[in-house]
Amino acid sequence: MALKELIEIKFRLADGSDIGPNKYTPATTVGSLKEKIIAQWPKDKDSGPKTINDVKLINAGRILENNKTLGESRLPVAEVPGGVITMHVVIRPPMNEKAR
Repeated sequence: MALKELIEIKFRLADGSDIGPNKYTPATTVGSLKEKIIAQWPKDKDSGPKTINDVKLINAGRILENNKTLGESRLPVAEVPGGVITMHVVIRPPMNEKAR
C-alpha cells in the first residue's frame, strides 16, 4: 500500500449510527482516530467518551492499539480498492463507586 493512498473509514457506534466516513492516511495513529471520534461524537447522545482511553476501536475482531498507525494495524479490508472500512466503537462505561 503506497503512503499516498487514503483509507476510507466509518465508525459504527453501539446504537448502529455512524460517524463518517472520512479518509485517512496509513500514517494516521489509532489514538488520533479516537480523538476525532470524541470531537465528532453526536451531541444528542448521552455518555460520550471523555478521553481516548474511554474508547476502544475494533476492526476485523481486533482491538487496535493507540500508538499503532493504520498501516501498522494491517487493515485487511483496506486492500479492497474503494472499500469503506467499518470500525466498531466501544465506550468504556464510567466507573461506579463499587468498582473503585
